[in-house]
Amino acid sequence: MKPTFYPLLTCAALGGAGSLHAELRLPAILGDHMVLQQKQANPVWGWDTPGTTVTVTFAGQQKSEVASAGTGRWTVKLDPLPANAAPEVLTIKGTTERTLQDVLVGEVWICSGQSNMQWDLRQADDGDLDALTAKLPKMRLISVPQVGTQELQDDFQGAWTACTPESAPTFSAIGYYFGRQLHETLDVPVGLIDNAWGGSAAEAWIRRDVLDADARFAGLMADWKAREQAFPKDLADYETKLAEWKIKAAEAEAAKQPAPPRPGSPQNAMNGNSRPGNIFAGVLNPTVGYGIKGAIWYQGESNAGRAHQYRTLFPLMISHWRELWQQGDFPFYWVQLADFMAEKPEPGESAWAELREAQTLTQSAIPNGGQAVIIDIGEANDIHPRNKREVGARLARLALAQDYGMSALPARSPEYKAMAVADGKVTLTFDHATGGLRAYDESVVKGFAICGDDRKWVWGTATITGHRDQIEVSSPAVAAPVAVRYAWADNPVCNVVTAAGLPLTPFRTDDFPMVTAPQP
Repeated sequence: MKPTFYPLLTCAALGGAGSLHAELRLPAILGDHMVLQQKQANPVWGWDTPGTTVTVTFAGQQKSEVASAGTGRWTVKLDPLPANAAPEVLTIKGTTERTLQDVLVGEVWICSGQSNMQWDLRQADDGDLDALTAKLPKMRLISVPQVGTQELQDDFQGAWTACTPESAPTFSAIGYYFGRQLHETLDVPVGLIDNAWGGSAAEAWIRRDVLDADARFAGLMADWKAREQAFPKDLADYETKLAEWKIKAAEAEAAKQPAPPRPGSPQNAMNGNSRPGNIFAGVLNPTVGYGIKGAIWYQGESNAGRAHQYRTLFPLMISHWRELWQQGDFPFYWVQLADFMAEKPEPGESAWAELREAQTLTQSAIPNGGQAVIIDIGEANDIHPRNKREVGARLARLALAQDYGMSALPARSPEYKAMAVADGKVTLTFDHATGGLRAYDESVVKGFAICGDDRKWVWGTATITGHRDQIEVSSPAVAAPVAVRYAWADNPVCNVVTAAGLPLTPFRTDDFPMVTAPQP
């Protein structure tokens, strides 16, 4: 789809299609100071005059390809290489020659999501102190600008840089802490690609045609198509309102009074971070195919009101990325939503709890994935928890345990496995309760609600039993319990963790109707 009723940032605006240039052109993702992914084939691509033979030379390898007759695009694949912290030169010869300096080989990860991933180091707790020690010349950073469009982009404005006290403060805090842990633990170069966009919806990260072709999202796409069709009229109405506002604002200024609120432009939605396909086309597409180890993701807040839909939307996004990258099921780790908003005195329903459940279910829906649970470090009055160091550490645990041979490292939060009811009590059993469960901060176990057939939830009394991988829950108000929930709220009061301090994953044993399910 290519709407014509609003301006688009086209490939030509970024330097033109390859066929328009009689010289070699490379995308920004390929440049000085980059890190190539070790132990796998790495694509190197660009554009040149159609029919030109382009030769890439690196680390004793030489690969050639002819630029295509249509677009002038060419792609070669370098053979797998071991990690190498000694800088090397990568040379590309076509109609002209490019020499990329200071190229390393190590581990490359994409850092995606919305504002909690975008949140930079200088905004995190002790981020100023960590920035002072960010003297990591073998860790490399690159950020992709926020461009929302329906037109697939092939490039962006950006460049790789070494991690220093000057470059680290404005980079993703979670990305930095995750990458630093891998870099120091594995003792290899690490490259981090930050493309997060605050407030973004998951559907904006998926290519538009993929969503259009999937009947599960027909309603979502129909809503957006209606908005797009209404855009010309909305834009005309906006221009009228804007002209009226300018007159009123001038009058207010003359009278030394506050100006009325400026009307919002419908253009913001068309070029913004929620429109299906927008971020994929403008931000992700220019990097698709670059050799990576995996991706880390922190997003979901913008989709919480549609948590039921997220059960299928999120796994689709991950599978879609993997299909395009053509690297198989590369590791994909995400952060479960933190606790946020006011604490409620009584148990009940929660859209945020349902979104967390959708994230947990994604672990079973896709291979080689996992989530970092942070239900213990959120802030009631701030949707952006400042303790990004712990978030990065929990993501790093997953990668180190599952991808780098450190399987003995506690990494996955305990999860609900089964329940048994007897004598008015519910006994819950959990997987991944490494080292046993314990109550954090105080001895009373908190966060469990229980109900009977009437589905009226009350707080339960909970006790850790068995081999410390079981919890017994009961309440005198529920003689015949049928279901239990834990940490089922926007901002739950809960305190069960493992010996390693990993929090128990929020869960419910019931399958009662979801508050975010589509209404008839």
